[in-house]
Amino acid sequence: MTARMEPRLSLITLGVADPARSRVFYEALGFSAAFENADVVFIPLGGLVLSLFRSSEMDADMKRQNAGPGAVALAYNTRAEDEVDPILAAAVKAGGTLLKPGKRAEWGGYSGYFADPDGHAWEIAFNPAWSIDAEGRVSMNG
Repeated sequence: MTARMEPRLSLITLGVADPARSRVFYEALGFSAAFENADVVFIPLGGLVLSLFRSSEMDADMKRQNAGPGAVALAYNTRAEDEVDPILAAAVKAGGTLLKPGKRAEWGGYSGYFADPDGHAWEIAFNPAWSIDAEGRVSMNG
């Protein structure tokens, strides 16, 4: 029998210079760590875990040198358009960098980007065609 992966994601791991600094940044945005040691912080995300792993330890564990944040963006969708700009401002206040201010998107929504202290990009977006339930799950059927 061939092993198959279920179509799901368990963790998103970001390589970071200082896990404690990253925890402070993400907690300033409203996240809450469930576990922390010198090399890793685990933050539950409603069925998914965000892992902030010291870059050097992540490289050693993976057995390769990683170049740093690459061409990947994490995304947080809001329930309303007027939630985008305050979240971008909170990220900057917490130590992030504004990459793109919130603006009307050609696909009909509103979005902007920030980078966390290690350069990982986050899109903050409102998509009027999607809905988000009370647990934060996105539905693409409107």
